[in-house]
Amino acid sequence: MEQKAKSKGAKKGFYEVEVPMTAMKISLYGGAPDDFDGKVITLDMTRNLRGKNLELRMRVKNDGGRLYAVPVSSIIAGSYIRRAMRRGADYVEDSFKVTCKDAIIVVKPFMITRRRVSRAVRKVLRDNARKYVEDYMSIRNAKELFSDVVVGKLQKGMSLKLKKIYPLAFCEIRVFEMIGERLVEDVEEKSGVSGEDKTKIEDAEKKEEVEKEIEKKSKKI
Repeated sequence: MEQKAKSKGAKKGFYEVEVPMTAMKISLYGGAPDDFDGKVITLDMTRNLRGKNLELRMRVKNDGGRLYAVPVSSIIAGSYIRRAMRRGADYVEDSFKVTCKDAIIVVKPFMITRRRVSRAVRKVLRDNARKYVEDYMSIRNAKELFSDVVVGKLQKGMSLKLKKIYPLAFCEIRVFEMIGERLVEDVEEKSGVSGEDKTKIEDAEKKEEVEKEIEKKSKKI
């Protein structure tokens, strides 16, 4: 109670927040850094992404007075997707949970074909998109993935794979949201390898193997 009273009576001011993945400078107004711990802020990335209406939600963390924000979700506005729709085309969407190295994430891909396609083709596109995302995410952490989604790296790779099945006019991750953390102990217990034994070389080799496997599977389709 005393600590809260001190915080309320303290002189308020602006506190800078470090925001990774963006060039934005954010300042929050309050009495102390503790006031912002756990606060969720929403950033409009439209200008940074040249017209792509994407909202990035981030949670503020307080580390000994240093404020920084970690990504929670990225959502593309429905108006942006509606503008991409065209007559004589079909859309394919999906929603599923994926576990990456350190988090559980909900992914909702959205694709628009260039022409009308059969239900069978839509199913193949949906299944291959899910498989690509699962393989891509399994060897990366949440921070890397949020960065790849915001700049469009994941979507570009997915589009290149799917166009071998049917050319797409639009390929995006409509929603990318972290819903839980994945404990390192759980990952180590399942894999049977301790954290000390996981070297950078092993991670690089695993990453290369998965990418080669994705390439082989896409060629077979």
